[in-house]
Amino acid sequence: MIPALVVAAYLGVVLYIGIFASRARHRADAEEYFLAGRSLGPAVFLLSLFGANMTAFSILGASGHAFANGIVTFGLMASSSALVIPVTLLVIGTRLWALGRTHGFITPVQFFRDRWECGHIGTVIFAVQATLLVPYIVIAVMGGGTTLRAVSDGLIPFWLGGAVVSMVVMAYVFFGGMRGTAWVNAFQTVLFLLFGAIAVSVVSAGMGGFRSAMEAMLASPSTAPLLSRERVSPLYFLSYTFIPLSSIAFPHIAIFCLTARRLDYFRKTIVLYPLCMLAIWLPSVFLGVAANQATSVPAIATKLEARAALATDATLTVDERNRLRAEAAGDDVILRLVQGYAPLWLAAFLGAAVMAAVMASDSQILALSTMFTEDVFAFYGGRRRFGEAMQVRTGRIFVVVLTIVAYLIALEMPQSIFDLATQYAFAGYAALSPLLVAALFWKGSTRWGALASTVWTAAGVLTVAVVQSTIPVPPTAVPVTVLSLGGLDIVTRAATGMLVFGLLPVVPMTLMSAVLMVIVSKLTPRARPGHATMAKYFAG
Repeated sequence: MIPALVVAAYLGVVLYIGIFASRARHRADAEEYFLAGRSLGPAVFLLSLFGANMTAFSILGASGHAFANGIVTFGLMASSSALVIPVTLLVIGTRLWALGRTHGFITPVQFFRDRWECGHIGTVIFAVQATLLVPYIVIAVMGGGTTLRAVSDGLIPFWLGGAVVSMVVMAYVFFGGMRGTAWVNAFQTVLFLLFGAIAVSVVSAGMGGFRSAMEAMLASPSTAPLLSRERVSPLYFLSYTFIPLSSIAFPHIAIFCLTARRLDYFRKTIVLYPLCMLAIWLPSVFLGVAANQATSVPAIATKLEARAALATDATLTVDERNRLRAEAAGDDVILRLVQGYAPLWLAAFLGAAVMAAVMASDSQILALSTMFTEDVFAFYGGRRRFGEAMQVRTGRIFVVVLTIVAYLIALEMPQSIFDLATQYAFAGYAALSPLLVAALFWKGSTRWGALASTVWTAAGVLTVAVVQSTIPVPPTAVPVTVLSLGGLDIVTRAATGMLVFGLLPVVPMTLMSAVLMVIVSKLTPRARPGHATMAKYFAG
């Protein structure tokens, strides 16, 4: 229980920082609570913005995916993200900041409503964005339960670990708002940036050096493909270049862009972001791959045995396969490595560092709270009738309700953290990115084009959910055909999820979203905003 107690102490520190930040408020209004008064400094802005992107997906999810698929995980997500995300911050984030500062926007939906002169269509956009953000929040609850269960060696069950993390996050978001969230994210980002180098050094020493481990993997036909791209097709690899488009479309990232005190704070963030990506993803992926040789760690040996049984035993029943998949899951593999090779005190510290990444869901919870109070409560007259203080209280109540809902969903979620994020949250928001681009840079876009793009995205994510819930995971590595035409497989169900022409659903979803935005906007020219609105956004 010593590592678990250290992690508990860390949670107490985080809770104190978040609540203490509430005392540093410059004023007690909605803009202060939801945007920290648009006054974050350069260091806190960089660390909190980066930390908001680096959730349980980046450490637990990345290492778990690398454990099963190999070093290609780094190419799938880290390399493309390190390029695409800074570019979107430069092109889109800075323009959002300028418009938010000039016109007082707090949420993306406020901007969409004003830009396209639409009311209820903005509510539809809010509903879709809110629904798509829930899986990301669920990931954090799953990560918290997984971390505390692993560091306590099973003494703290998954449900209790998830509940503890949910309560802590809910508390400091409830009291601290955006300022508390930003301060906590900055502290946590520093902590998990230190995690990678320390964990790699300690685990390497415990395994007798990574060189011998990698040479052993290369010598074995079963593990050699993990050090190449063999297990991932070119089309599947290409699909992941679309995933980072989701970053700037996430409401919590767009809202974070509005919190900087000055525009030039983006410059340092854009330059340093790829280096921070390298510091997080390289150790996580490398440790996930190296875990395939950590047979001296009992928990990892059990996972490898379960994986081997799944690959070789064709007589297994569906229930037996589901049980073995749960045993072979790699979301906790990096924690098991640390537990197996690090001294107890260091394992406790590293467990706290992993928890720091896991708890980055605070910004998503606050973003949804902000959107609900601004885009629903205030838009439909709540602030006018009940006042700004009631708006803040409503946001806090929404934080509590949302956290409880995410926790209950996490208890029943069978998917891995990596697959849950890429199949739903990332895919959906990548498909919504044409919405932002059209609103910011295309004069000819209309509200009906925005509605068509939004509805298409919702339908696409719903289709993926239905296919994956109704069609079981294939018993072998060969995908099962769901829809074909003339001998050509159009939709297939693979172990990693649904595929369309061998591509992740994010590709057709994003491309069709952009096409619909263009076509429907061209067909509805009378829905374009008036001259005053166009002058506001395209005066230059």
